[in-house]
Amino acid sequence: MADEEKKIEEKDEKEVLKHDEKTEENDLLSSVAWALILIWAGLVFLASNTGWFADMGWSVDTRWIFHSLQDLRNFGVWNLIALGAGGIILLEACARLILPEYRHNVGGNFIGAAILIGIGLGGWMSWSYLWPLILIAVGINVLISGLGRKRS
Repeated sequence: MADEEKKIEEKDEKEVLKHDEKTEENDLLSSVAWALILIWAGLVFLASNTGWFADMGWSVDTRWIFHSLQDLRNFGVWNLIALGAGGIILLEACARLILPEYRHNVGGNFIGAAILIGIGLGGWMSWSYLWPLILIAVGINVLISGLGRKRS
């Protein structure tokens, strides 16, 4: 009995290690995306703090508020950061679709990108339509992923 339990424990341990290795391999895109988001945020703050936006004729508000983008010449730093982060996550999701070995969490990435881009665009998107569409997309994603699982 003890030998069987030991074999089962060894098998479970091997499966956990195999899963961890696979997760680490697939995390490459996430790591790159997070690094790019941090770099983007740093560049936007640097441009704002050094006056690069003013040199280009843009009025950028550095306070912790989001603006509606009704006037393209007056927007917030956080709008730019949200737009850039949404774009980077969208690119990550597209890369996951193109590269089969990285294909997981694609639906969640698209939804996250849509939310960040919506926040960045501020007044251009109507949240009364966007939230129901996001909920529908999440539901479809859960349904497809649940139906797509292999049954053991």
